Amino acid sequence: MQTRYISLVALLALAACVAPSAPPAPKAVSAPPPVAVAPPPRLTGDWNDWPFTPGNWTYRRDGRTSVAQFGTPGRNAIVNFRCDAESRRVTLSREASAPGTRMVIRTSSMTKTMAATASDANPAYLAADIAASDPILDAMAFSRGRVLVEMEGQQPVILPSWAEITRIVEDCRG
Repeated sequence: MQTRYISLVALLALAACVAPSAPPAPKAVSAPPPVAVAPPPRLTGDWNDWPFTPGNWTYRRDGRTSVAQFGTPGRNAIVNFRCDAESRRVTLSREASAPGTRMVIRTSSMTKTMAATASDANPAYLAADIAASDPILDAMAFSRGRVLVEMEGQQPVILPSWAEITRIVEDCRG
C-alpha cells in the first residue's frame, strides 16, 4: 500500500514539473470601420435664416497692417481681413478647397461680386482686393448681424457682423 502512495505522490510530483503552456497569442484587434463624413447639408431658403459658421473673430495690429480673422481656436482661419494702410486696400481672403474665380459678398443692404485670386498658402485661400473707399466695406461693417461670403464650389461662410470688420475698415481709411 505504501508503494501505491509513493507511486501516486511521484506521479503527482511529475505532473507538477511540466512546463506551463505558452500564453495565448494576443487577439488581433481590428480598427473600427471608418466613419463616412456626410457632406454639410445644402442650405436653402433665405440666407438670413442660415446658421452662422462656427467660430469667433480675432483682431491684431502689426506695423502698417491690421488683421481680423474668423475661425475656431487651434485651426486655420476660415476668413481673413487684412488692411494695408499704405496702399489703402483691404484684402478679404477665404479658405478654399477648390479653385474659383469670383467671390460674392452679401450683406443686409447690398451684394457685390469680386474677382478672386488663389494664394500659395497652405491651406489654400482665395483672395479679393477691395479699395478702402468701396461701399461694400461699409455694408459689411453695418450689416444687420451677418455677412455671407460665397465662392463657387464651396460651402458658404456666414459671418457674424462684429466690430472687427469695422476696425479693419477704419484702419485702412485712417
